[in-house]
Amino acid sequence: MTSIDVVAADITGLTVDAIVNAANEALAGGGGVDGAIHRAAGPRLSVACRAIPLVRACVRCPTGEARITPGFDLPARYIVHTVGPVWHGGRSGEPELLASCYRESLRLAAAHGIRSIAFPSISCGVFGYPLAQAARIAVTQAQAWGESLPERIVFCCFDGKAAAAYRSLLDA
Repeated sequence: MTSIDVVAADITGLTVDAIVNAANEALAGGGGVDGAIHRAAGPRLSVACRAIPLVRACVRCPTGEARITPGFDLPARYIVHTVGPVWHGGRSGEPELLASCYRESLRLAAAHGIRSIAFPSISCGVFGYPLAQAARIAVTQAQAWGESLPERIVFCCFDGKAAAAYRSLLDA
């Protein structure tokens, strides 16, 4: 059975097999978690991301999908990049796309033998997804994951308030 933990920490410093990057479709680096991961992983990450084939103009990873690269200068061996939806009120397929981010990231992790993976609060920064709704989707997908790998899922939150939201769902 997969264990699920919650921490309030900097995801770039976690000692896990993989961290998840809340990326943009171009995998070009950006602000928030994405920018922090790119800075901490070093310049080889940008090179690796540019080597991922485009699926259409300026898109290497469509919303709801996931791609993987090495972790380079991070403690984590891998980075799983996923693109969450921009919040438009929840009526444009956002819940399904966000759930797909978690499923596809976990599927990719299992395929690469990843035993532990840490997720940020995907789409909750500049993409505007409400934390309570996003946390519910994240926890539901983690609890529904039925594969043997990864063995440990960590929700790495940017502050204590976000961590409390995840913990309350796990305790329910």
